[in-house]
Amino acid sequence: MSLDKPLAGGRLLVFRHPAVVRITHWVNLASLVLLLLSGLQILCSHPAFYWGETARFAEPFAAIVSEIGNDGEPRGRLIAPGVNVDTTGLLGASKNADGLMTSRAIPHWLTLPGELDLGAGRRWHFFFAWLFVLNGALYLATGLLSRRLQRELVPSRDQLAHIGQAVRDHLRLRFARGEEARRYNVLQKLTYLPVVFGLLPLMVLTGLAMSPAVDARLHLAMVLGGRQTARTLHFLCASGLVAFVVVHVGMVILAGPVNELRSMITGWFVIKPAEEDTP
Repeated sequence: MSLDKPLAGGRLLVFRHPAVVRITHWVNLASLVLLLLSGLQILCSHPAFYWGETARFAEPFAAIVSEIGNDGEPRGRLIAPGVNVDTTGLLGASKNADGLMTSRAIPHWLTLPGELDLGAGRRWHFFFAWLFVLNGALYLATGLLSRRLQRELVPSRDQLAHIGQAVRDHLRLRFARGEEARRYNVLQKLTYLPVVFGLLPLMVLTGLAMSPAVDARLHLAMVLGGRQTARTLHFLCASGLVAFVVVHVGMVILAGPVNELRSMITGWFVIKPAEEDTP
């Protein structure tokens, strides 16, 4: 039975997202924000990354460095392969709550809690990490059992055959209308699939590998190439996820934030009529 509701101007109101998708989406968002803030708090304790099992402090793969400049003020610098840039004001040195420049890997407004507290940061991080895992497991289980994930995220042959046109439409900010708007386009599917089944599981796996209690039983760090490798991969996964969220939010704004947010809050999405072909 169709739930479609005709609207004025040839528009159509369709039911797009079931309750479990909407709930897990917002729980996921809240968890990720708090994981990011608490994770940056943890990073403040040692803002450097390595490969392998042990940390070679003199040879980091990448590091946020704090130093004192010629003027006696703290300076920040980001060092990575092919990168050595001054990041004063953001990374390595930033203003504290009193407006004074201090040596600190991450600004206080980007960490949870705001003051330097490794123990509190870990407690926040671990709590929301398990909430994130359980919430994700619920999303995957319901999506796979109902076959919604297969229907919504696996691109069809026809979509793959027209991927070039989809790229051109996105570059021109032309969004789907009519029947095409009922489903995710091929670029969305090819983005969501590796995030849901690749990036997120790897982030969870590398996080578990850094837990001494879990790693003592499962030896995940050894499988990943060492504890420091797991830590570096965990940070890279988190960075990739942040990039995905930024692009995702940008596309939501460009596509029409009111309609997109309505669909993720109420489940209902408005489809605009297909444009008439021009001769």
